[in-house]
Amino acid sequence: MAHLSSRRTRALAVPVGLALTASLGFLPTATATAAPTGEPASASVRTDGPKLSYVVNTRGGHSTVKDVEKAIAKAGGTVVIAYEQIGVIVVHSQNPAFGEMIRRVRGVESAGATRTNPIVPQATKDVGSIAEPLTAEQAAAAAADAKADEDPLEPLQWSLPAIKADQAHKKSLGSKKVTVAVIDTGVDDTHPDLAPNFDSRASANCVSGAPDTTAGSWRPAAGESDHGTHVAGTIAAAKNGVGVTGVAPGVKVSGIKVSNPDGFFYTEAVVCGFLWAAEHGVEVTNNSYYTDPWLFNCKNDPDQGALVDALTRAVKYAERKGTVNVAAAGNSRQDLASDAIEDTTSPNDSETVTRTVDPSACPDIPTMLPGVVTVSATGAKGLKSSYSNYGRGVIDVAAPGGDSTIYQTPEPPAVNGLILSTLPGGRYGYKAGTSMASPHVAGVVALIKSKHPYAPPAAVKALLTVEADAKACGEPYDINGDGVIDAVCEGGKSYNGFYGAGVVDALDAVRW
Repeated sequence: MAHLSSRRTRALAVPVGLALTASLGFLPTATATAAPTGEPASASVRTDGPKLSYVVNTRGGHSTVKDVEKAIAKAGGTVVIAYEQIGVIVVHSQNPAFGEMIRRVRGVESAGATRTNPIVPQATKDVGSIAEPLTAEQAAAAAADAKADEDPLEPLQWSLPAIKADQAHKKSLGSKKVTVAVIDTGVDDTHPDLAPNFDSRASANCVSGAPDTTAGSWRPAAGESDHGTHVAGTIAAAKNGVGVTGVAPGVKVSGIKVSNPDGFFYTEAVVCGFLWAAEHGVEVTNNSYYTDPWLFNCKNDPDQGALVDALTRAVKYAERKGTVNVAAAGNSRQDLASDAIEDTTSPNDSETVTRTVDPSACPDIPTMLPGVVTVSATGAKGLKSSYSNYGRGVIDVAAPGGDSTIYQTPEPPAVNGLILSTLPGGRYGYKAGTSMASPHVAGVVALIKSKHPYAPPAAVKALLTVEADAKACGEPYDINGDGVIDAVCEGGKSYNGFYGAGVVDALDAVRW
């Protein structure tokens, strides 16, 4: 995708360059049916329209899904895969009336197109660099400052002491029995800081809506976004005398690729990602993206409502299987608790329209779905990052996501207000965004699971919020000092719209 910052509002760039958010998904092969029904479409059904992808959400179990699959074929659709565990069927169709027809079928609760632009063969595009590079001078200076128990670049990682991860590592690095799945743009598992902790068994490529487990399919291709690799390093870069250190450097990390070569994260891929993680024993998922093409998905719209339905089912299923799902709040500087937000970026895969939405009825998915841990971002001075979304009753916790070094300058020896982490090809670089805050939380959740391996998701989330360091709203928020209030924080010290229950605490995660 050539212009990620214009399409991916959640990961918009600040003056120093912020990270885009992306997402990947996987599907379980053992309980899914991938074969088409084989029934020909009715002669009266058109099949000359644009080829679109749909999710068809059914009620009931196996028999209902099979009956609906027959109706899908008669309506001019082809089943890509059926997730009977949650009653979601991924379908391709060139019948312009497919959605309207299939919604009338008995057993169908909702159905909708996952995109507004036709499915076309994908070709990798040069997306350019969206990270600030780590200079040789910075690396050399950091290595000279590193203590005996630190990796060479750890002195530049101001975010670790910000959540007491450096102190936590003296007590525990996390358990190899815990895996965090990075549902994102792909993870380069050959990186020397990621290879020691990579879990290939829990990795896959879900871009089509069905899982591809071919070795290396989870990696970003040449020219594709490095976002997922950066996220993975923040979570679990090994403490091995090389490069950087993750929040939980002793746990496993997997890659579930859900964004296509153009950088879009469509519903069928994300559903696949949650299902794959759930079926492969993943304890934590990190979701630093929003689901394309709608920034907000209105439940009263037949298509958008079906997307909310499908992902709600997938998220709930993963949690029932023991997975804690963590997600970035977004980078649009918006109050997600307000009654009305103007959305000028959707749909982002065709011609956008301007609309005013109520986020309580039109959620940003998956971050605003029930049960998901929603994360806002802070900068090096501990203040809400200039770009971060917020909202009382929406934000659960906060974590370092970085900010413009001009706005929030870190204490030496750190020199950059963004987050330093791994990049494909053995490289390192800086990014900022709620995309970078969410993996800090996922890492802390992994430490909690390491300490309490039998704790269910509800208990883990309770510990996460109870152990967070409460942070008050503070002075009126004028991040750039121009005399204009940039955002209003509502609530008290124990819980508010900027920081939720507070900034996560890695030390408490391993201590209690």
